[in-house]
Amino acid sequence: MKRALTQLVRYTIVGLASNAIGYVLYLVLTRLGLGPKLAMSLLYGIGVLQTFVFNKKWSFRFNGAAAPALVRYATVYALGYVINFLAFILLVDQAGLPHQWVMAGLVLFMAVFFFAGQKFWVFRQTPVPGLRGRV
Repeated sequence: MKRALTQLVRYTIVGLASNAIGYVLYLVLTRLGLGPKLAMSLLYGIGVLQTFVFNKKWSFRFNGAAAPALVRYATVYALGYVINFLAFILLVDQAGLPHQWVMAGLVLFMAVFFFAGQKFWVFRQTPVPGLRGRV
């Protein structure tokens, strides 16, 4: 339980820093005339790569193979991207909600989605035989 809490705290720190910078850049890009979906798309890819490094090394302290973990990480974030994009279509384009508020809400929702994906799939530690309960 302590390990999971430590991971959550570290993940939260990485996520807050990444999302704060990303959200400010999103507001700047849209203010400069870039469309909301294009701005979100550009920043999404950058955010995925940099958070992979910090979450792998610090948040989850994952010692497994990096390449398969990166593929799993990219898969989780690709699904997250689809959710984000569809939310923009439904909530901004069709429902007419302000894109700034939709993006802010998605940041919060996706944080929970991504933590679960990383903890239980991307950076899941494989138990070592004989060390039951210690991993």
